[in-house]
Amino acid sequence: MSKISLILADDHAVVRSGLRMLLEAQEEMEIIAEAESGREAVSLARSLRPDVILMDIQMPDLNGIEATKQIRKLAPETAVLALTMHEDEQYFFEMLKAGASGYVPKRAAPDELITAIRTVARGDVFLYPSLATRLVRDYLDRADTEEKPRIYGQLTPREQEVLIHIAEGHSNSEIAENLVISVKTVDRHRENIMRKLNMHNRIELVKFAIRIGLIDLDE
Repeated sequence: MSKISLILADDHAVVRSGLRMLLEAQEEMEIIAEAESGREAVSLARSLRPDVILMDIQMPDLNGIEATKQIRKLAPETAVLALTMHEDEQYFFEMLKAGASGYVPKRAAPDELITAIRTVARGDVFLYPSLATRLVRDYLDRADTEEKPRIYGQLTPREQEVLIHIAEGHSNSEIAENLVISVKTVDRHRENIMRKLNMHNRIELVKFAIRIGLIDLDE
């Protein structure tokens, strides 16, 4: 069985030394090079074609995000595993967009890092649990944001008018007066709106209207 070839890309020698001690103890792993900058990591990846590169984000010359983008173009068979102290969403999503196959914070336990390396080496994706939760939440938020305007389009023009008035806090009688219709008709429209949107009260309707931009709280 061939070993997993690794390149360590981190501008701190102490970090690379600690990683080397940990990873060289794994029989199936082999460190073939170290890089002190993002540009050096790109050059080594192009010439050595490792299975995995452990990539820090903040490095001199070329940061880990840009280095990852270049490596994915020059050595697409190489998996990039981000290993960094940064856990904020900005860096997390930027590394994923750049083509990283995994993201592990430096506070992770040694066995979690080993598992991450094995995972990306076989072509899968590894995300540290707390970060995976953020990814799922971001996906759901995006899906929700994209789905709701589509559902809104299923309302009739009159129902859309009524919804806007409800969201603006108008009473049924006020809506009836503004639209020159009966209160009973307003009630019927509201029932249809709730049924189509699968909502059950005025508060849910207001939140929906804010979410899709029907009303602006700053106005």
